[in-house]
Amino acid sequence: MSGVLAPVPGLDFTAIDFETANGFRGSPCALGAVRVRDGVMVERAEWLIRPPVGFDRFDPRNVRIHGITEDRVLDAARFADVYDELAGFVGADVLAAHNAGFDVGVIESGLEVSGRDVPRLDFVCTLVLARRVYDLASYALPSAAREAGFAPGPHHDALADAEACAAILVDVARRVLGTEAGDGAAVAPAGARGLPEPFDVPRLMRAQGLTVNTLAQRAAGEGPESKATRQARRTQGVFDARVPLKDERAMPDFLRWPDEGTNPVPNPDADPGHPLHGQTVVFTGGIGMSRQTAKVRAARLGAQTANRVGAATTMLVVGDGFEAADLDRPAPAPGTREAVTTALAHRKTRDALRRRERGQHISLVSEGEFLQMLDGNWPDAAR
Repeated sequence: MSGVLAPVPGLDFTAIDFETANGFRGSPCALGAVRVRDGVMVERAEWLIRPPVGFDRFDPRNVRIHGITEDRVLDAARFADVYDELAGFVGADVLAAHNAGFDVGVIESGLEVSGRDVPRLDFVCTLVLARRVYDLASYALPSAAREAGFAPGPHHDALADAEACAAILVDVARRVLGTEAGDGAAVAPAGARGLPEPFDVPRLMRAQGLTVNTLAQRAAGEGPESKATRQARRTQGVFDARVPLKDERAMPDFLRWPDEGTNPVPNPDADPGHPLHGQTVVFTGGIGMSRQTAKVRAARLGAQTANRVGAATTMLVVGDGFEAADLDRPAPAPGTREAVTTALAHRKTRDALRRRERGQHISLVSEGEFLQMLDGNWPDAAR
């Protein structure tokens, strides 16, 4: 963890991060939370979680990401009980998460399948804010945290990721305030510059042309459930640890994309605050869905998809196990037979990196980031 960031008077929120047992977002198995007051991290909490009954199978793909196995949570409380503790920790705070649609969706779906009321929650997304303020090759949480001057802990450790998220939001606020203060230097109150106080999260969002998002309150059993929950309920036991899988391929490993498919028209009614809205997205490599499915789902969220990297490209989704850390590894010496990360050897990836060197704003997104942006389940989990 890095040194103490400069305070930002009035900037109060709670940052959260969830890890899930499987492709259904309502299967939380770990949670980290960090309370921030005046731009300073003042309290931390973390939980291992036993996912809700019927949605608690541990998918090997998720275990590979976060390292949490079923045996580690056997004695942990179920999500509904953990949420009560989280609610007490958060109080009336605005929540912050990196790709907040996923983490808030974990709460929504987890409570839905637990038969609990869904509370009103106000939340903001540091992924969206990072894209507006930073210029990075990857806006993955570790990369954005380092740009914020924060040394992140192990990625996919829920508490470490919550800390990284908090650091990003504080840094964005400091930049918006136009402050170049170093660690430990106080930011002058907004009123000292003739600006209205306080410099809280809603004011920060307005300064970026955004608003605080809200998850609507809903009593258990009232109104339609979230799309992710409706999909998961149709999987006939795929996510249920009590039900033996008929075929080990029922949770398939990463699949190849055989062809490009067509590029759908972006949804004109998509949420402009979503991380994919307004992006021009190109895909390379393989993840757990067909490329056509990936394009359709991205377009529903307001993205324009394309077949090739070009002058309009703003995002390249890189499969084949790509992680943001791959960008920091040194390239092999010319003429050597040293192994190269497969994803970085793709023509589209090389083209995107060359264009970035020439000043084009293109972000490289991993499979995990993209799937979380889709706000749904692992697409082929029920095959």
